[in-house]
Amino acid sequence: MSNLTYSVTLDESNDCPSESRVLTLVSNVFSGEQINWSDISIVLTDHSTVLDLNKNWLEHDYHTDVISFLLEEDRQSLEGEIYVDVDTARERHVEFGTTVIQELERYIVHGLLHLAGYDDASDEERSHMKTLEDQYLSR
Repeated sequence: MSNLTYSVTLDESNDCPSESRVLTLVSNVFSGEQINWSDISIVLTDHSTVLDLNKNWLEHDYHTDVISFLLEEDRQSLEGEIYVDVDTARERHVEFGTTVIQELERYIVHGLLHLAGYDDASDEERSHMKTLEDQYLSR
């Protein structure tokens, strides 16, 4: 049985996706990628928390919208954690013509795609991930 842990660490959570929507996104991505998953934790949090994780675990001293950690992957299941920066979504959603919730959903799907093995280091990889994000968000 698969387990989703979804939490919002901010006082103002009214502009965050519902847990059922997040579960749908997780299921859509991993089903589409033919990945069995056992335990996924998704935390919606602030700039400071995501920056600290980026510095301490990835040795990157800059803000980012989402960080994914693959904890376990074997033939039977995948386990991982995703940390989403809600402050970034609040600051940038207008730039992309979306709502805060839509922007957060994109970040979540992006993080799930990283857990599925996709990278976005090159322009070509970023473009491919964006295409996949659009595909999974429209389901």
